[in-house]
Amino acid sequence: MVTNRLLSGIPGRERDRILNRCESVNLDFGRTLCEADQPYSHAYFPLTGFISLIAKLDAHRPLEMGLIGSEGMLGVTLLLGVRKAPNRAVVQGAGIAWRITAPQFARELGECPALQRRMNRYLFVLMAQLAQTAACTHFHQIQPRLARWLLMTQDRAQADHFHLTHELLADMLGVRRSGITVAAGALQQKHLIHYTRGEITILDRTGLEAAACECYGAVTDCYSRLLG
Repeated sequence: MVTNRLLSGIPGRERDRILNRCESVNLDFGRTLCEADQPYSHAYFPLTGFISLIAKLDAHRPLEMGLIGSEGMLGVTLLLGVRKAPNRAVVQGAGIAWRITAPQFARELGECPALQRRMNRYLFVLMAQLAQTAACTHFHQIQPRLARWLLMTQDRAQADHFHLTHELLADMLGVRRSGITVAAGALQQKHLIHYTRGEITILDRTGLEAAACECYGAVTDCYSRLLG
């Protein structure tokens, strides 16, 4: 059964045609799927697991700009006829994905109007997520940003428990480890999460949503409006 929400929204015959041109691959934790300014070899449609889009400037910590799970795809800028990736993409949650070569995906876009329409909408959603993340990083404190990131991770991990070290969280949010320690400790004191030795369990989803900044709701609402 197809569990990628983007592909699930395409009519059956056209979806089957696309899947026949895909292969199933493992998303191994820590694997780099593409580098910034390098050509895409494939487009990926995660079924489980999730992928981080990471920006990196010289002499600065990496900063996560977006997360891609079963709601989306990696390689959407191929819609624009641009083969080069705008960001590094790294697997942060192991899983599996459908993979299609970049040239084949480009051909399918030209031959499947339903795919083109749905990808256009997803491109808008991803652009909104990137813009929201930039504003969030500039204006919001670490604790609500961490709550937002944990919610996004839970959505894509499809589980209440996952492995995230302080170092990884610091890299994803572009802050010092000490800031993550304080923020995670505050969320744990409120009994929203349980965190020990890199293992995080979401205890109170509703409370975590209340603790997160408005950016989480803004991005999820945008997806729901445009892609269902």
